Amino acid sequence: MNRKIKLIWDFKGPAAAKTAEHHEKHLKEFIAIEGLLLNITGYQELHDMHSVAFMVVEESQMITVRDALKPHRGEVFED
Repeated sequence: MNRKIKLIWDFKGPAAAKTAEHHEKHLKEFIAIEGLLLNITGYQELHDMHSVAFMVVEESQMITVRDALKPHRGEVFED
């Protein structure tokens, strides 16, 4: 079974939530253009000055996506 990896982009400052929300739209576009296996994305406001956008990829695709999109960090995704 192939693990799933959650790639995460951090946004900080007063516009962090809106920036993370907008970034998720670009992640969805990338998934569609590249025909990735998974279509799991989202954004989350951690607090008023820190939000994240994320996408989940199969571990086998992680390096290719990481090199193309330069996420700030990643973690194993648990369903």
